[in-house]
Amino acid sequence: MGYNERVGERLRSIRQQRGMSLQDVHRATNGEFKAAVLGAYERGERSLSLPRLRRLAACYDVPMNQLLPEEDTFQASSAPAGGVTVDLTRVDDLDESVGEVIDRFLRKIQVQRQDFNGKVLTIRASDVALLATLLDVASADLVANLQRVATAE
Repeated sequence: MGYNERVGERLRSIRQQRGMSLQDVHRATNGEFKAAVLGAYERGERSLSLPRLRRLAACYDVPMNQLLPEEDTFQASSAPAGGVTVDLTRVDDLDESVGEVIDRFLRKIQVQRQDFNGKVLTIRASDVALLATLLDVASADLVANLQRVATAE
């Protein structure tokens, strides 16, 4: 599947999540996005310019990057592909300002995964990206911080 088709799938998914028909988008944009043209974008038959993508994101009330295929939104993550394995007994060694948030986050992941071995936890690249956003730090800085309490593998 080509890039245009993947973008089109994403456009259709978000439009449908918003409960909008092609005609609803046409009306909401005062005719800027004709139903037939939007349908062609969604089928991957036409490319969407960045200015039009921005206006469509505004119509859907979502950040512009959410209209792009998912794998493209996390490429900037500097977490190792396999994630970071954290020694849970050493999380207290992190700076207090971020340590509490990281500890709470890791506990929630344990509950979600039903993983209560209590000693180590591997957090995925997507977990790192989310945690970096919550802490308002660069992913690379967070990974460096986490690697201080990572297990020796």
